[in-house]
Amino acid sequence: MRMLITGITGFVGSHMAEHALAQGAQVFGSSRWRSKTENIEHLRAQITLVECDLRDVSSVRALIEESTPDYVVHLAAQSFVGTSWQTPAETLTTNILSQVNLFEAIRALKLTPRFLCVGSSEEYGMVYEEELPIRETNPLRPLSPYAVSKVTQDMMGYQYWKSYGLPIVRARAFSHEGPRRGDVFVTSNFAKQVAEIEAGLSAPMVRVGDLKPRRDFSDVRDIVRGYWLLLQHGEPGEVYNLCSGRSWSIQQVLDFLIGASTASGITVEVEPGRLRPSDVMILEGDPSKIEKATGWKVAIPFERTLTELLDYWRERVRPAAR
Repeated sequence: MRMLITGITGFVGSHMAEHALAQGAQVFGSSRWRSKTENIEHLRAQITLVECDLRDVSSVRALIEESTPDYVVHLAAQSFVGTSWQTPAETLTTNILSQVNLFEAIRALKLTPRFLCVGSSEEYGMVYEEELPIRETNPLRPLSPYAVSKVTQDMMGYQYWKSYGLPIVRARAFSHEGPRRGDVFVTSNFAKQVAEIEAGLSAPMVRVGDLKPRRDFSDVRDIVRGYWLLLQHGEPGEVYNLCSGRSWSIQQVLDFLIGASTASGITVEVEPGRLRPSDVMILEGDPSKIEKATGWKVAIPFERTLTELLDYWRERVRPAAR
């Protein structure tokens, strides 16, 4: 079983590679020449890395020719909502063009791998209380350039399945966290700030943005397990939410991490630069469709995820404190 993971050097990609290897897959991964590889250094002897710019047609064709995959998990993307406000054109170009190049290369080589098109709960955007919990049938009202790009990828997956019969399964993953999460993302950013305070590297103050939004958080290791199950059992053309069915406010996340800290007297300050032009106030999903299709449900309590994320940052900032 040959699996191609785009964006393998990233947060989710590295966890996906670990899970796929544990299931006996032969893993190929795409990476750009400037990609940091620290997340997969412990896997280098077990995977095949292929240098590829997914925005370049010839580069993508070479990637597909070398990997000839039975399964594709497309994770490579500009994935940070905040950055998409600063670079909307690059976000749209990168996320949309990369996927269409993959589809076209697969078609040109007459391959039919099962393809997981990875979307986001951000596609749902503006959600009203009466529409909760969010089901796959909810309207899509994207509120950021990133969300618009993921809606496009999502609909493109449906179109290529209908037009060409490619076995494409679509996933809309809600927020997922854990070790290796980039520090631009809110949970990891808070955990890093707390770890730096504990190490004496910064004053006992956590800088924050809007603490009111609520998100349906899961552990990344549960999410990649769900991706694997969708590749095996998901219905091509269908879309599935991956979520816990429970939401945490950003305030609750912050309170948990401060409460878990060994430091005392930590204060909080709102930093205007962390606020967005518009934000999704609540994303709380209904996982019943994927549960029925695959038996998947979250298994790791989010409290454990946050604890392990904080420990991850404690290990990373400790050398700098010496």
